[in-house]
Amino acid sequence: MTTVTKEAGAPSPADAGAFLSVRDLHVSFKTEDGIVRAVDGLSFDLERGKTLGIVGESGSGKSVTNLTILGLHSPKFTTVEGEILLEGKELTTARESELEKLRGNKVAMIFQDPLTALSPYYTVGRQIAEPFMKHMGASKKAAWERAVEMLGKVGIPNPKERAKDYPHQFSGGMRQRAMIAMALVCDPDLLIADEPTTALDVTVQAQILDLLNDLQQEFGSAIIFITHDLGVIADMADDIMVMYAGGAIERGTTNQVLRSPQHPYTWGLLNSMPRLDSDLSAALAPIPGAPPSLLTPPSGCRFHPRCTFQDRVGGNRCVTERPPLAPDRASACHLTAEQKRTIFVEEIKPRLG
Repeated sequence: MTTVTKEAGAPSPADAGAFLSVRDLHVSFKTEDGIVRAVDGLSFDLERGKTLGIVGESGSGKSVTNLTILGLHSPKFTTVEGEILLEGKELTTARESELEKLRGNKVAMIFQDPLTALSPYYTVGRQIAEPFMKHMGASKKAAWERAVEMLGKVGIPNPKERAKDYPHQFSGGMRQRAMIAMALVCDPDLLIADEPTTALDVTVQAQILDLLNDLQQEFGSAIIFITHDLGVIADMADDIMVMYAGGAIERGTTNQVLRSPQHPYTWGLLNSMPRLDSDLSAALAPIPGAPPSLLTPPSGCRFHPRCTFQDRVGGNRCVTERPPLAPDRASACHLTAEQKRTIFVEEIKPRLG
């Protein structure tokens, strides 16, 4: 990973009590068309035993942020600026050998598509056992027993026999459970789940979410849960960070963000969700327009080309001035606090029911 040191005047490191602190993170990629600014000035904290839900449309920077925490970008094409502190240890300047010791051990990731993440050439049991041998120094026999144990913990029936099977012999839900077993085999302190339920039916999806909650209680891991679906995150996260065009535009507890959202983009996400208690024949209300190109992001507020409320902000601030995101409960929007409350109560909440 190519790293540029932090410039003077950037935000100071997070409070020493935070397990994971990301400060003023910028991630850009060199492409044939120009520089893609995939993450642009992102900051957040995560405590042990807590779950942070990161939500937003595809291309908002969710996955790039978390791949950067793991150092999984090509240094030839990637530039990273800012700080990523894990228990006070700076990761953006860490050597690849140091990051390899962390991956799968202290920090683990559940990928969106287990069929491509798991190797088709090796049994599921072997793939779960290998990180345990590598990071814990276990024998082959002990690692295999640990793999069987973890398959049982994630609800795979007859784990002794299923450990000998290959990924293609597992159903989609079982492959996702195997990926979770692999991620948790070394009892990681931080677990990153990148849209782990997107391709699953709702029944299996609910089982996976319950499983992650149960395993978090057992292992005490901090979890970053990435999704584009606010409904999925409602019962999963302690806090929510909403991302748009490479930055955070709203942040707060799950209750705050879902019950009293403050940003027009979050209103749009909530308003576009289907509800069982609404008129099923009524059309959904999508957010107008499309996410911007990160090759040429909009000036000012990144959301302003799609926002239907910018005419309520005085002057031309939405186009010329990028709104900041304050610490803790906040939304990056030029509307005043009173305007946000009034719009939500009078115009948005009635639509949500």
